[in-house]
Amino acid sequence: MDGAQKSDVSESPAEGTADVLDDLQTLEVRDNSSSDEDEFYDADSYAESVSVKALQRFSNCSAESSDSARMSDPGAQDNGEESHANGIKKRRTSLPAPMFSRSNFSIWSFLRRCIGMELSKITMPVIFNEPLSFLQRLCEYMEHTYLIHKANTSSSSIERMQCVAAFAVSAVASNWERTGKPFNPLLGETYEMVREDLGFRLVSEQVSHHPPISAFFAEGLNKDFVFHGSVYPKLKFWGKSVEAEPRGIITLELPRYGEAYTWTNPSCCVHNVIVGKLWIEQYGTVEITNHKTGDKCILTFKPCGLFGKELHKVEGYILDKNKKKVSVIYGKWTEVLWSVDPGIYEVGKKNDKKSTEKLAKLVAAESSGPSGQQAEADEADDIPTPEVPETVTVLPGSKLLWRVHPRPANSTQMYNFTSFALTLNEMEKEMEGLLAPTDCRLRPDMKAMEQGDIDLAGEEKNRLEEKQRAARKQRAKTEEEWHTRQNIPNGRWFRQDLNPHTSTADWIYAGNYFDRRYENCPNIF
Repeated sequence: MDGAQKSDVSESPAEGTADVLDDLQTLEVRDNSSSDEDEFYDADSYAESVSVKALQRFSNCSAESSDSARMSDPGAQDNGEESHANGIKKRRTSLPAPMFSRSNFSIWSFLRRCIGMELSKITMPVIFNEPLSFLQRLCEYMEHTYLIHKANTSSSSIERMQCVAAFAVSAVASNWERTGKPFNPLLGETYEMVREDLGFRLVSEQVSHHPPISAFFAEGLNKDFVFHGSVYPKLKFWGKSVEAEPRGIITLELPRYGEAYTWTNPSCCVHNVIVGKLWIEQYGTVEITNHKTGDKCILTFKPCGLFGKELHKVEGYILDKNKKKVSVIYGKWTEVLWSVDPGIYEVGKKNDKKSTEKLAKLVAAESSGPSGQQAEADEADDIPTPEVPETVTVLPGSKLLWRVHPRPANSTQMYNFTSFALTLNEMEKEMEGLLAPTDCRLRPDMKAMEQGDIDLAGEEKNRLEEKQRAARKQRAKTEEEWHTRQNIPNGRWFRQDLNPHTSTADWIYAGNYFDRRYENCPNIF
């Protein structure tokens, strides 16, 4: 595959693949002589009267945006429509203040006491943080929601699996170069996001403190999908690196097809936390299962390797219920993802540059129209062209599944946030009377850090942690069970149960959050 041409080919028809391979095999016989990453997680961590007018504006967000807008990739679009609370609007493109320099802070003086320890049990200095809660990081799964909408329009279960696989990979792409740690959510802390332009709404909650567990639930505004999970990443410090082991099942349901897909995320490691340039790798096997059809996608996030040749690479297969390989997926989780016929992939890996060039010509001939012109690809039309050259070698006949959105120009001064991440803690005036009092946006330590006051951020972080410890001790004395909504039977937004598709432990959305009955919520800030 190293000799393959770099190309912008998006898709070629499947017809004629056998002829292409036959021709390539003949060529092979005749010419036999030619022979970096993102974050580490630490998940430990109003009023009854509501403006009716504002509530209507906030909640009426079901069918307003068009299906075509949701199907396209919004990364290159200017969503500068008339402002709506937490919906379609022109969103902010920077934080109130740039990030702090960590160059004068001795990381080693703190971390040397933590070697081999579980970091979720350790109070970390605020200088390590980025001004987002881990609950908001979970919302970053939704940046590429258009891939779910695209899956909903695909009549083929294999094409749907390709979209779901691309969505699973895209969900971790924001980790690239995000080396700041999100704030530990407090027990009962919540976060919500409603995006009319992307066609979803989400709510998440910190449902457990020991062990730290974060649960989330998202749904399409037209009830066309449900996406949920509970996450408990286990972190350890190994002297030079911090490793995050993912725990918890991610579930995507497509009611139109009666399908449910489940998977777990890859492991993440931040290198050079003591000295040198920080860099991130993600590695491990991600197995996506379609519980209705029996189709599976097995993706391998490759470790860096000795010389870094495999850094960021993702490769895998889609197998049907008979375990037959029907599609290959390859690319980099930091850049782009492609699919291709398994036969072309295997031959392309084996052959030299000449045979790959021959394959390119044959595939081009198969995909040409009657006039001999190259057929245009449907898949790439609404996906933005990257601002930097891609480093993935593209095999002829490949179909583009996903391409990362370019980071904003000021990203390095803004904790390496994506454009989507820059909007997560934005507080609009219309939200103030609508959000639950437990919402992340109301955290005083995060607000102080976002405003550039690192000293106040540290003071508030310590105050909130002490307040949480005191509340936990008081509950232990009275043997009181924690409820997100006090004095209400089973007063929680999520309940502990079994995942209906895997029969493993999970936290399931209990409903009613968007009814906006928050009068019994605790004062955790």
